[in-house]
Amino acid sequence: MMKRIWVLKGLKMLAFAALAVVLLGFVVMSLWNAVLPAATGLHTISFLQALGLLVLSRILFGGLRGRGYGGRHWRARMLERWQQMTPEERERFRNTSNFGHRCHRAGSSVRDESATSTAQT
Repeated sequence: MMKRIWVLKGLKMLAFAALAVVLLGFVVMSLWNAVLPAATGLHTISFLQALGLLVLSRILFGGLRGRGYGGRHWRARMLERWQQMTPEERERFRNTSNFGHRCHRAGSSVRDESATSTAQT
């Protein structure tokens, strides 16, 4: 039963990805054919050529690495920096950034937790 759910989710994601590729290819082809032939005299392109342009732009501008590459590395670097900060530096960081708005624990912000711990001492 559980395996069947994952298969269905995978098929849905595959269908969504295929739809997104087709839609993006159509948008690229339509924009190219609407703007560039009239503006520059270039030839119109087919749907497959538009998909090729998408792949080429991904290679040139996005690289070949997958998404989410830097997420874990960023967290590890930030944790290391945080551990090396003095308590005064941590407090200054909390006060000068959106730290309390971004970091939530069980519905309360870190800024709120530090205020309550300060009030209790």
